[in-house]
Amino acid sequence: LLLGILGAPALGDPGPLEDVVIDRYYIPKICLREAQMGDFIRYHYNGTFKDGKKFDSSYDRGATVAGVVGVGRLITGMDRGLQGMCVNERRHLIVPPHLGYGSIGVAGLIPPDATLYFDVVMLDIWNKNDKLQITTLSKPESCNRTVENSDFVRYHYNGTLLDGTPFDSSYSKGSTYDTYVGSGWLIKGMDQGLLGMCAGEKRSIIIPPFLAYGEKGYGTVIPPQASLVFSVLLVDFHNPKDGVFLEHLEVPEPCKRRAVTGDFVRYHYNGTLMDGTLFDSSYSRNQTYNTYIGKGYIIPGMDQGLQGVCMGEQRRVVVPPHLAYGENGAGDKIPGSAVLIFDVHIIDFHNPSDPVEVETVFRPEGCNITTRHRDFVRYHYNCSLMDGTQLFSSHDYEKPQEVTLGTNKVIEGLNSGLLDMCVGERRVLIIPPHLGHGESGARGVPGSAVLRFEVELISMEEGVPEGYLFIWHGEPPANLYEQMDLNKDGEIPADEFSTFIKTQVAEGKGRLMPSSDPEKVITDMFQNQDRNKDGKITPEELKLKSDEDQEKIHEEL
Repeated sequence: LLLGILGAPALGDPGPLEDVVIDRYYIPKICLREAQMGDFIRYHYNGTFKDGKKFDSSYDRGATVAGVVGVGRLITGMDRGLQGMCVNERRHLIVPPHLGYGSIGVAGLIPPDATLYFDVVMLDIWNKNDKLQITTLSKPESCNRTVENSDFVRYHYNGTLLDGTPFDSSYSKGSTYDTYVGSGWLIKGMDQGLLGMCAGEKRSIIIPPFLAYGEKGYGTVIPPQASLVFSVLLVDFHNPKDGVFLEHLEVPEPCKRRAVTGDFVRYHYNGTLMDGTLFDSSYSRNQTYNTYIGKGYIIPGMDQGLQGVCMGEQRRVVVPPHLAYGENGAGDKIPGSAVLIFDVHIIDFHNPSDPVEVETVFRPEGCNITTRHRDFVRYHYNCSLMDGTQLFSSHDYEKPQEVTLGTNKVIEGLNSGLLDMCVGERRVLIIPPHLGHGESGARGVPGSAVLRFEVELISMEEGVPEGYLFIWHGEPPANLYEQMDLNKDGEIPADEFSTFIKTQVAEGKGRLMPSSDPEKVITDMFQNQDRNKDGKITPEELKLKSDEDQEKIHEEL
């Protein structure tokens, strides 16, 4: 019948048409909705006569046609021919005169009894009873909070008409769209469509015209009475009343102490936006971030978020923009009004007023003699950071560590931690950096690191006062020079001096400064007395330290 009407040469004229002839020459694979009586529709068309002469075209006017189908506002043939169409469907319609403009026609445009040919593409369908259509495309597994009215949101979107024609995209601008929800700054449909979303969620939101730009449309890109389709990715959101949100991922037991304002904290962190984009990481620099908390050296949200942390704790700190970098953001990695997420691992913290913390693990019974200032001690130790990272151990060497206490040969905190110990005692020492290696650290020790020492005292020797190499347990011998001059030749060479001192020690009359090398101590004593460096001591050169220092407590060579 259609071919006959179109004038196929092999067929005769079958006579006048009784109804509209419909050729659905393109039907989209997905048809979510068909135009029904009473629906509002938008469409483009070309209208021609049988001979192909055009009498009208919406394309020529540069505007689509919008109206209600099936209620008599269109010629009957179009009313019938448009019903059942899908968005983006294309139809050829042949409208006989009695379903078009009849025997009257349209003066100067359509002659009487004209059969009309229309080529139509459906662009939009909606109904005044329509509601917002929301489809969740993807949603994060974890969603602790959803968008509510008065929240400030940052989202990306692609905006199209119902037929797929794009009209706007935040991606093309290279930045999110940022606004408040429920405050009238958005079209009503978007205000409603964003409610209940999680950060990271993707939605398709189909908005009917009466919840969008209605009869007026918007500029040249959104026609009047256009349904809008938004594909939305919610990047993040917050409320101006938000504080810092904390999530305790791992808290070690026991937690003996929690950080407070004024403490100096060393921590590792990964900083991400709410969509998971990494903007900074201390791990990438292989160096902790070190700072005081509660003193304004870091963003307010982190100043608050690090309060109360334990050593070794892993904590997530969610910081709203008004407690971070605000509307301006920071650099090219933190956008304006961005919510920041810090996954933090606390390595250690201390206060500048902290002393050495001493924990006695084992102390032998009947311990009456303990280490004092200037004593010579041998001890084993394991040294680590507070996160358990092993630094040094005396067990890696053949013998214990040796030191004379109070001679600045070890860090101050270790020196004080070794005082008042018994032989066989074991301790754990927590040494803050100002009593350790300070802000600069040392080889293998990070700057400002709190150190943990496990120490065991192996042996101790009573020391001598500072500045002394030897002291007598009682009064020094009378006629000291004569007794020291063993061969009575009037001079004391190094061997005679050494023999005399060793005899005094062996007989318990005096003691040398404790050392792993007594011979060197005796050599130093001799060189102190050999004032003219001729290899022997004369009566004029021999002087007691008490004579030199005017001190009567101990006598020493």
